[in-house]
Amino acid sequence: MNMILETKGATDIGVEEVKTAIAGLTADIAAKYAPVSDMAKRLEALETAAARPAIGGDAKAQTTDEQKSFGVYLRRGDAGLGDVERKALTVATDASAGFLAPTTFGDEILKKLREFSPIRQYAKVVQIGGKDVKYPRRLTSTVATWVDEVDARTESGMTFEQVTLTPHELATFVEVSRQLLEDNRYDLEGELASDLGESFAIAEGAAFVSGNGTGKPKGVLAATGIAEVVSGNAATLGSNPGDLLIDMFAKLQTAHAQNGAWAMNRTTLAAIRKVKDGNGQYIWQPGLQAGQPSTILGRPVIEMVDLPNVAADAYPIVFGDWSGYRIVDRVDMSILVDPYSGAKNGITTFHARKRVGGDVTHADRFVKLKISAT
Repeated sequence: MNMILETKGATDIGVEEVKTAIAGLTADIAAKYAPVSDMAKRLEALETAAARPAIGGDAKAQTTDEQKSFGVYLRRGDAGLGDVERKALTVATDASAGFLAPTTFGDEILKKLREFSPIRQYAKVVQIGGKDVKYPRRLTSTVATWVDEVDARTESGMTFEQVTLTPHELATFVEVSRQLLEDNRYDLEGELASDLGESFAIAEGAAFVSGNGTGKPKGVLAATGIAEVVSGNAATLGSNPGDLLIDMFAKLQTAHAQNGAWAMNRTTLAAIRKVKDGNGQYIWQPGLQAGQPSTILGRPVIEMVDLPNVAADAYPIVFGDWSGYRIVDRVDMSILVDPYSGAKNGITTFHARKRVGGDVTHADRFVKLKISAT
């Protein structure tokens, strides 16, 4: 009996220890997660306060749909938003959460294509060191004649004229605020130099085609002494434009024709590409390999945007050896940066200039197609 009582007492003591341990563990867990519980209660209180009608009974005066939707987004994320809440969180304006979707700026400047006539790539280009350059040009040559053993010989000689090529000046300037130069992220100076280079190429390309020689280079279309083939129809290429091109090709001397290239704008080229010969074959042949140009009658085609469209009294097509046009460069394009003249207004000025001239030196190397006026 005594033994049973002693065992029971020991068991009671063990149970009490377990209860005490469990109570302590429960207290530790409650203390550890008390902040979470307190935060949940505070959030619930805030929701209750936000939903409580304001004085006067207008709940919207207390909180807006955007504020409610934003609160849902913070608690549940994007997946927890309903259709109405998504609509409320529009990014159309800064006031409607637009600040949450800031604008992203690209790291490049998008540019529209600027075309120019590439005569410089085909003409003869020389650098000069003076205000102009003069070339003697032979007009007539010596003539040899057949004679008998003791017949009198006939005298012959050469005559010359002088050709003067004068460079003319291209210039412009651009003003940029110093703050813009300091704060831009697009290498503004480099972009400006690139844009000026395009502008100068466009201006000189147009002058090389149709410049009148007054204050600018003289273009191919304005040069004198170039042979012409005239279309038989007013304002069109005629009923058989292929024959016109063959006549132009034959008009040029063989040596120059073998080095010749056709020049026209893209609109004229589209019309020529549709022309067929007597066998129904297109006279325009596309380049079959990379780097090989398209050809008309076996000679390459150069697209020149500054040549006119087919119209009455116009010259839409030129064929020739383009080394017969000479370009003289006196000063390459240069940019002078002036931070001083406009310093009182925080302005830096970029002055760009170039001196270049051009003219046809060998008129016999070209032939032009003229569209009849009547």
